[in-house]
Amino acid sequence: MEAIILKISIVLVSFGSMEAVAWLSHKYLMHGPLWKLHRDHHKKELNGFFEHNDFFFLIFAIPGIAALLLGIRNGYNAFFWIGIGICLYGMMYFLVHDVFIHQRIRLFHRSDSVYLKAIRRAHKIHHKHLDREDGECFGMLWVPFKYFREMKSKSKNEITVSSH
Repeated sequence: MEAIILKISIVLVSFGSMEAVAWLSHKYLMHGPLWKLHRDHHKKELNGFFEHNDFFFLIFAIPGIAALLLGIRNGYNAFFWIGIGICLYGMMYFLVHDVFIHQRIRLFHRSDSVYLKAIRRAHKIHHKHLDREDGECFGMLWVPFKYFREMKSKSKNEITVSSH
């Protein structure tokens, strides 16, 4: 039982740590020296489904795959569970960012969830800055509380208006 709790804890800590990695790399790498790859995500430069920014999917997949392989080669040790956490975060990032927010695949476009509305709002604020400077809201799953409050009050106003 203790071994299962340890493995689940490793996965959860790895998953949670990836939000910090995503925030830091987005702010300091994507809006820094790797802006050339990220720029077309803010200013559409290519026609078609793919963007230069999609290379980050491959870049971020490498540590997850490496951890999985290292863990498998060493008897499913902690590296395997770290790799699971990283890969789960990558999957969640894809679903939230590419599917839910940007609708690159038309699914999950409507939600009454205050949390999901806050994520969408924070990302919209991030994209209002078309250049690499003056950005804000660099995370994906952690959203500043002001967007929760904004979406919560907006939801309350919609309920009040619709009930009259």
